[in-house]
Amino acid sequence: MSVDLKKRFDRIVDILIQLQSKRVVRAQELADRFDVSLRTIYRDIKSLEQAGVPLIGEAGTGYSIMEGYKLPPISFSKEEALSFVATEKLTQKFLDKESAKQYSSALLKIKAILKSHDKDLLSTVENQIIMQQQSMPPFLEQVPHALSSTLESISHKKQLFVKYQGINDEEGKERTLEPIGIYHEGGFWYIVAYCLIRQDFRQFRSDRILEAGLTENNFSKEHISIAAYLKSHKNTERPKTTVKLIMGKKVANHLKWERKHYGFESERIIDDQVEMTFQSKDIAIEFPRWMMMFADFVTILEPAELKQNLKNILEQAIENTNK
Repeated sequence: MSVDLKKRFDRIVDILIQLQSKRVVRAQELADRFDVSLRTIYRDIKSLEQAGVPLIGEAGTGYSIMEGYKLPPISFSKEEALSFVATEKLTQKFLDKESAKQYSSALLKIKAILKSHDKDLLSTVENQIIMQQQSMPPFLEQVPHALSSTLESISHKKQLFVKYQGINDEEGKERTLEPIGIYHEGGFWYIVAYCLIRQDFRQFRSDRILEAGLTENNFSKEHISIAAYLKSHKNTERPKTTVKLIMGKKVANHLKWERKHYGFESERIIDDQVEMTFQSKDIAIEFPRWMMMFADFVTILEPAELKQNLKNILEQAIENTNK
């Protein structure tokens, strides 16, 4: 079998798996996933039809497999089987207890169809992977279903009741939400939802949710997608300030772990030093307070305002220690 023919065969098999995993799959979605033209996808779809797979093409929507058509069981490669174990460990750390429990249940069903030697391989490896828990867990113990309830709310378009304690709130406040999606950033999940009290979209950090529960009430209206929300939210962010720092290479290595969160854009090597450029959202508080951890090893090239802000914070700290 030629290389090109094998690539096409593998792609057609993968397309079949995609069709099994979703009710409707768009041709453009397949073209983007496999990095080929729409014409190539149409040709591959035709090959599946000629092979006897009963596909339904919906104009302007996509393709689906006819209801009731039974496909042979899927087999997994050794590498795919091993990835299940790593993913299960990740769910235990990053998902709420209910979601992690559901994933483990699904994984048991997947393991049931594995070959015996693959089952032994998974049993050997799963005890060798340990995920240390975060110092600040993404969900509170009293709401082990916060994420799963949110996902259920989104899928069924049912309103979600939460008690939420914002960073400046002394106690939790009751909210009724219509979630449009979730995203993960900085170790926490954020629920993006239309708040019926605020009559606008808000973001709710997962570890600040004290209670959560699905209601029987339907969404009050149709909402934009989370992708559209995040795009519009990004466009309305306050102007950013260019920051340039210079430091030794050893110090630069330590900054790599967090710098993206503070607007890192690029770096260049100058002899034995590294110059880093940032686009900061907040040079008044956030950026200078981050810099305090390594301020004695770094020189601020620009802006002058950041130098003064850092100086003010340090002077206040010194004053406080002398009291």
